[in-house]
Amino acid sequence: MKIKRNQFMKFIKGIALTLVFLSLQSCFVAKDYTRPTVVEEDQRFRTDQLPQDSLTMATMSWKEIFKDPILQDYIEEGLQNNMDIRIALKQIDIAQAYLKQGKAGYLPALNLNASAVHQQFSDNGQFGGQASSANQFEVAGGLSWEADIWGKIRSNKRASEATYLQSVAAHQAVKSRLVANIASVYYQLLALDDQIRVTEETIETRTRGLETTIALKDAGSVTEVGVKQTEAQLLTAQAILVDLKTQVRMMENTLSILLGSAPREINRSTLESQVIDIPIETGLPTQLLSNRPDVMAAEYGLVNAFELTNVSRSSFYPSLTLSANGGLQSLELDQLFNVNSLFATVVGGLTQPIFNNRRIKTQHEVSQARQDQALLQFKYALLNAGREVSDAMYSLKAADEKIDIKKQESDALNLATEYSEELLNNGLATYIEVLSAQERALASNLDIISAKNSRLQAIINLYEALGGGWR
Repeated sequence: MKIKRNQFMKFIKGIALTLVFLSLQSCFVAKDYTRPTVVEEDQRFRTDQLPQDSLTMATMSWKEIFKDPILQDYIEEGLQNNMDIRIALKQIDIAQAYLKQGKAGYLPALNLNASAVHQQFSDNGQFGGQASSANQFEVAGGLSWEADIWGKIRSNKRASEATYLQSVAAHQAVKSRLVANIASVYYQLLALDDQIRVTEETIETRTRGLETTIALKDAGSVTEVGVKQTEAQLLTAQAILVDLKTQVRMMENTLSILLGSAPREINRSTLESQVIDIPIETGLPTQLLSNRPDVMAAEYGLVNAFELTNVSRSSFYPSLTLSANGGLQSLELDQLFNVNSLFATVVGGLTQPIFNNRRIKTQHEVSQARQDQALLQFKYALLNAGREVSDAMYSLKAADEKIDIKKQESDALNLATEYSEELLNNGLATYIEVLSAQERALASNLDIISAKNSRLQAIINLYEALGGGWR
């Protein structure tokens, strides 16, 4: 039907006044997110050996931590090709699409349609005898819009923003973990290389020792037992070498997968050339909130759950919708684009849910439970971050102490081996004593390399635990 201009304007003004009045009520429904109070004990990590200040190694680029150019190239390659990184980037694309949809929530929906209808009437029907058929042609557009009275659309938009930021933080967490994993596997390979070098030197020494033992047996200085024990020692070292080379192959394959490539040989430098001489600074516990991507992701998950609780709460209140339709309608096609074919309809509606089989209440209860669940996950992320920092700090301290002890042990055992060999040559010791000293010396030398690797691993773990690696 046609609406006069003054009537139409009065209708629009009435709708506008209603919107202004009801929009003032939105503050009573949609709440604003505030970060939950985090008790200091909940996020404390044990750094009694270091003073706590705002300086933290987490803010340093991984290029400042890992200065080996070969390792830097591998990290760059991994960041470009790693499958987990690429999957995380696609997740960001998905979240970004939903974010755009959330931002469009304030806009009206607009539909356009065109139709042509032909009806053939029966002689005994309602229009029988008046007309045998009828045509109707229509080109029309429809517009619908819901007023954000209770902040539902705003909360949906904020929930989409939180989901997007959570996906970004998740990508940063993957990046941080990838940098740490590449460095960790690389250093393990260097340590294995050193252990292989020491083992191969030991095999050469024991091969000569076996020849010497056979000569001593022929001279009557040792028995066949001594020969077999020397031979067993040589075989033990050879078996260790096989295990070490197997581990190298496995580590090379692992690093290849991290780099997003098929298993391949990994070029690398040496363990001795690795120097990480940055200040070990942990910063304040509260900085984990802004440095750890997984903690940030957990909080964005909480924000998302909080805003969706707002949305479910707003469902208890009435919704105001405004719809309008208009276009051209005619029984004759040649008259369709005539001014007399214009039509328009405007409808404003207010809907208050009364009874809907408890769906709204259930939705609100579920949303509230999910918000509580997200809060617990956020607190757990903080607790776990603090534990990881504490573990890494203690591991680093223990590795430093163990390196010193193992160096002293190795020096003592190497001297003991030399002394026992001299005593054997002078007939003052048995060959079993020499073999025993050599066996302990090999184990100690391998342990020193493991301790050096443990120190590097502890620094990597601390860097990741503090939230480093994604910048």
